[in-house]
Amino acid sequence: MRLAPTNPMGRVMLSILAFEAIVFGLAIPGMIQVSSVPVGLAFGLGGGAAVLAVVSAALLRGPVGYPLGWLTQVVGIALGLATPMMYAVGGMFALLWVVCFALGRRIAATPPAGPPRG
Repeated sequence: MRLAPTNPMGRVMLSILAFEAIVFGLAIPGMIQVSSVPVGLAFGLGGGAAVLAVVSAALLRGPVGYPLGWLTQVVGIALGLATPMMYAVGGMFALLWVVCFALGRRIAATPPAGPPRG
């Protein structure tokens, strides 16, 4: 389940992963202040999720990038176990990921435009 390296939606999906890395890092204070997660655990969960997002973005053109990207979406939603706000935020990012992937598949299936007739 991946897109061709030339597919324009690949850049959009890379941007989604980059923004997720930022949001996962920003979720750390939310885990600590709002949900009373211990500091070490909050840094481990948020930092680990952020590193996963960065690694999957870096490897997106290779064979393991997209599977790691899908895993990142699952991890983003699973952060809701530590702080409930991440259910919504992770869900929104996962929805964006799925929509962009579907649009990328549609772009790949569209035949290229030929010379104008007439």
